[in-house]
Amino acid sequence: MDSLTYMQLLRRNRSFRRLWTGQVISELGNWFNFIAALGIVRVVANAAPEATTLVLLFRMVPFTLFAPLAGAFVDRWSRRKVMIATDLLRVAVALGFLYVRRPQDLWIAYLCTALLAIFGAFFEAAKNAAVPNITGERDLLAGNALMFSSRFLLMSLGAALGGWTAARVGYQAAFIINAASFLVSAYSVWLLPEEETRQVGSAEASTETRKAHRGYWTDIREGWVYIVQHRPVAAILGANILWATGGGAVNLIMDRLGALVFAASDKVAPDTAVAALYFAGGMGLFVGMMIARRVGIYFETRGRTIVFIGWGLILQGLVFALMGVMPTIWLASLMLFVSRILLGAEFAVQETLLMRLVPDNLRGRVSTTDRAGEILIWSLSTAVCGWSLQGITPRSLTVITGLLSGTAGLAWLIVFAAGQVRLPKTLR
Repeated sequence: MDSLTYMQLLRRNRSFRRLWTGQVISELGNWFNFIAALGIVRVVANAAPEATTLVLLFRMVPFTLFAPLAGAFVDRWSRRKVMIATDLLRVAVALGFLYVRRPQDLWIAYLCTALLAIFGAFFEAAKNAAVPNITGERDLLAGNALMFSSRFLLMSLGAALGGWTAARVGYQAAFIINAASFLVSAYSVWLLPEEETRQVGSAEASTETRKAHRGYWTDIREGWVYIVQHRPVAAILGANILWATGGGAVNLIMDRLGALVFAASDKVAPDTAVAALYFAGGMGLFVGMMIARRVGIYFETRGRTIVFIGWGLILQGLVFALMGVMPTIWLASLMLFVSRILLGAEFAVQETLLMRLVPDNLRGRVSTTDRAGEILIWSLSTAVCGWSLQGITPRSLTVITGLLSGTAGLAWLIVFAAGQVRLPKTLR
């Protein structure tokens, strides 16, 4: 599989470059918002863990509920227009955080968080369904790895800059930057040619679907039936869901470990400690995504993609668990960094495999079902872990959830070793 390098892809594929540029800028703003939202809620709610848990749940549950609809929607309508419309709607919502000043205003933070998640579900569905058509089969792994690596690099930079901005300038500046980033993203998407977001003939099929007046529920069910009937696709979704039983608590863990454990022991500001962990996690995911192209090609040419995915999941869970026993924030950040390198490389290879397995006319529905299922379990994991902090420490929670997330890799290896699931010959 002779794909373009990352720089060649950016230079030669103008449409991908435009979409990538918009994502880079909006993701930077998103992480400004996330760190600032956690911070302002923590301040207003006097560091109550319930308030932080609610912010995380309002970030995840709406996405879970609306993702299946979003997938059906973008398989039927213009993906380019969906991305532009949701970006513009998110401009107004991002500015709503400016009105959160007192405990009585916490509902505004929860509402704005939920709306950003809903509009984000539609944007992500449209983008994920369009990327394979923009890159083509040959460059899909490189495109996916570059998209995700940039996202997580911006997670690091956005978390660090967001924490610095919150401490030096105030939370309001972070929310304004987030709103402006959505405007830039909308302009970048507007420059994309409509026809490049779908396969040739897909738009005509979509038009015929609308003429038949099929309901969205019928479209959603069609995606679910496809997943059930195609075992490799179902195995990928199942592994993601199982990983989320433990991995879903990562945001809660970073907030509690940083703001309550390491801020006191290492004598740093709570926002700085949280931002340091997000920076380490984001940089690890960035490095993992950047090496994913070479790693993916290496294991695919040797027919070992399945083994790489399984062991990648197992090892990332073990290393993440070690973070819970580290004595300082710097050692904890190192463990988080290494675990995210493993997870980032594994995820890029796995996500590319999923996109190659699913046809274009079902890609939006399958990808959002995958994400919705993962986020649903992520939400439940966050809720259970938030409740469990009444009886266990953040360190203990870190060890437990790390080991639990690693079981996804073990289950993955077992189903393939037992012959229950096999990849198509062209992808082995």
